[in-house]
Amino acid sequence: MVNGPTFQPVKHDPYEAFRYASFRRFAVSYVLAVVGSQVLSATVQWDVYQQTKDAFVIGLVGLINAIPVILFALPAGHIADRFSRKRVLLVTQVPLALCPAALAVLRAWNPEGLSLVVTLSLLGINATALTFARPARSSIVPNLVPRVAFSNAFAWMSSLFETAAWVGPAVSGLLIVFDVAWSYLMSALCLAVCFAITLFLPRDEPAEATKHEWGWGSLSAGLRFVLDSPLLLAAMTLDLLAVLLGGATYLLPVFAERLGVQSIGYGWMRAAPALGAFMMAVLQAHRTPTMRAGRTLLWSVAAFGAATIVFGLSQDFWLSLVMLFIIGASDNISVVIRQTLVQSLTPDTMRGRVSAVNQVFIGASNELGGLESGVTAKLFGPIASVVGGGIGTILVVVGVAKKWPQIRQLRSLKELHAAVEAKSEHDADVVE
Repeated sequence: MVNGPTFQPVKHDPYEAFRYASFRRFAVSYVLAVVGSQVLSATVQWDVYQQTKDAFVIGLVGLINAIPVILFALPAGHIADRFSRKRVLLVTQVPLALCPAALAVLRAWNPEGLSLVVTLSLLGINATALTFARPARSSIVPNLVPRVAFSNAFAWMSSLFETAAWVGPAVSGLLIVFDVAWSYLMSALCLAVCFAITLFLPRDEPAEATKHEWGWGSLSAGLRFVLDSPLLLAAMTLDLLAVLLGGATYLLPVFAERLGVQSIGYGWMRAAPALGAFMMAVLQAHRTPTMRAGRTLLWSVAAFGAATIVFGLSQDFWLSLVMLFIIGASDNISVVIRQTLVQSLTPDTMRGRVSAVNQVFIGASNELGGLESGVTAKLFGPIASVVGGGIGTILVVVGVAKKWPQIRQLRSLKELHAAVEAKSEHDADVVE
């Protein structure tokens, strides 16, 4: 009797993406970009609330950040597919560095505070540049690593994001103690160094199929692709509604005051979700991909909602920190699964446009969630706003699970990669 060949399972490499030098360079620039953006976000929210003591004004900050996403996300995605993604990043990082630098200078000249119009105007310019940068940044990653490393790359991207998102608010909380202008300056310096490192990323060129495309049909191709992909539509809808209803971070200046903590305590409250997400991201990068990705996604968003409810009801600073930690850890699970789905199921010629749709679903809902939180806090109080949002998030999970059974049936992301590779090879054979 002749024994057949035996196959040994491939050992999981938790640092697979970092074996590629281009990814390592990109990772450093990415961390600096996120730190700079997070420092700016935390500082602006603290600054405007301390000047106005009005939760609705914090909501206006969310609205200013959301408007460019709604208006320009689809063109931004098309530009990321039609032009060099590296070049798009370089161009957008100039205003991203100049806006916080302007706020630093103006705040140093006006220690009593800036007019709300000036602050929101500069924030709008920053948000517009960020809208064009995001699709280019997320869609360039698959050009830096092979498809088999996508899941690991995005797990580490999420880890790096959360590390930066934890460091950024914590640093801003410390700098605000000395002077708000120093915090704005830190944001500008991070983004300036990010620009310098981006210069050394490998040159990339758009696919020939997208170089000459334009018009509404091309702009909306990413949206049509998502609408025709039940898995992508379910994952994006889940995060859109959960973030819209369950986002508590915009009201953290209000809750910091309610809990009796100063700027350093506020900085740690801003950092706690990112710290939880960072630890979860590291855990996910070191583990083999889950065999029940769909159900894991649903349960993680439900946990996000439950922790939001407890946070809203908490009157203890340390319990609030723990809940914020759980909120971040739960959110990170859904982020990694969703990003892996987006990049694995999308052809390279459309990654920018699909990433732009993802930005509309997630980015705009995050900022509009800030507006929703500010308005409901103004009308019903901050506790009702946060607790009601957490309850709504859990109801969204139930609704999405019933509407799209495909998300419940999604299993291993590694199996998804294999299926996509097989389909790509089949399509190539048909063309030949």
